Amino acid sequence: MILISACLAGINVRYNGTNSLNEKIQKLVLENKAVTVCPELMGGFTTPREPAEIVGGNGHDVLDGKARVVERSGRDVTELYLKGANATLQKAREIGATKVVLKEYSPSCGSAMIYNGEFNGTKLVGVGVTTALLQRHGIEVVSEEQFLTN
Repeated sequence: MILISACLAGINVRYNGTNSLNEKIQKLVLENKAVTVCPELMGGFTTPREPAEIVGGNGHDVLDGKARVVERSGRDVTELYLKGANATLQKAREIGATKVVLKEYSPSCGSAMIYNGEFNGTKLVGVGVTTALLQRHGIEVVSEEQFLTN
């Protein structure tokens, strides 16, 4: 079974109340070949919500207590991101996920690139908090781009 970011299946869970629909991914969900998850909602956020970025590193640094996840207004939301990451790990284990497909650039879900923490649209190499936790537990995480090209 595959675990997939809910926004990729067309569910309006992104910070701004939209989705990132990919019809091929949505089809997997409709065919019961994939299950959706939104780490941010599982962490306690609502939709819409203020955008957040990792400040001071990447998802691995957040797990190690060396970086924080902060909203544009400056509010530290690290604990909610950690809660969502742990809930996603639990869900992946429950369904026996063999692969997890998460939305690139997200502070939760980025698997290759994330925003730089300055809220200026600049991206850098790195992973989100949920991706980092799943990787530490031996679960393969890919972006929608990687998944669709394989």
